[in-house]
Amino acid sequence: MSAIAHQGQSPAVTLTFSMAPGLSMQRGTEIVEQAMRELGAPASIRGTFQGNARAFADSLASQPVLVGAALFAVYIVLGVLYESTIHPLTILSTLPSAGIGAILALWATGHPLDLMGIVGIILLIGIVKKNAIIMIDYALVAAREQGWSAEEAVVEACLVRFRPILMTTLTAILGAIPLAVGTGVGAELRQPLGLAIIGGLIVSQVLTLFTTPVIYLALDQLRPGTAPRQVGEPAATPLHGPSPG
Repeated sequence: MSAIAHQGQSPAVTLTFSMAPGLSMQRGTEIVEQAMRELGAPASIRGTFQGNARAFADSLASQPVLVGAALFAVYIVLGVLYESTIHPLTILSTLPSAGIGAILALWATGHPLDLMGIVGIILLIGIVKKNAIIMIDYALVAAREQGWSAEEAVVEACLVRFRPILMTTLTAILGAIPLAVGTGVGAELRQPLGLAIIGGLIVSQVLTLFTTPVIYLALDQLRPGTAPRQVGEPAATPLHGPSPG
């Protein structure tokens, strides 16, 4: 041997591997790591990924920071829009159900939570929160301009905004179906993305229609100057009041 390859200060040997058709990069790296453990190599020998595998691992490591930054940016924008530090939390409360739905959809179809699945969850941040925005925006305007209580405003918002919430969600689901069922070149990237979007939208649609009004009422009690309604206190609920704005 005329030369000895080094990685840093240590001698190194590079072993390459190819991915089987339909196998994700995440699953491939897990198989390699499992094989390394089963070999029982001494502590003086260690293995690290390079090339595409290392880039994939680095991208996964940075995803929590990216998701956290996206949530913080959304919170700031919503806080400025509604001039409140409370009700942006009401809107962001819809996101956990979307993430759960995306993970369940990937698990049910045998796809791991890889990079494309995480990208789908990030996309859901923008798509899913519109359900709460459509509802809470109406309730806030009704409470401010019509003088309704929080209970009256959110009930009216649920009735008036149900159809646009349902229509926009169905449109997004139908738009993601070609990604989820498509075949051909690049299908292994598109399918997890489409499945994550569809699963997240379905679960969030079912849950947030019931949980968002409850969270809105609970957080509304935290606003300065808001006195909690006494138990048994009557409150007239307009079923079809005038539309604010």
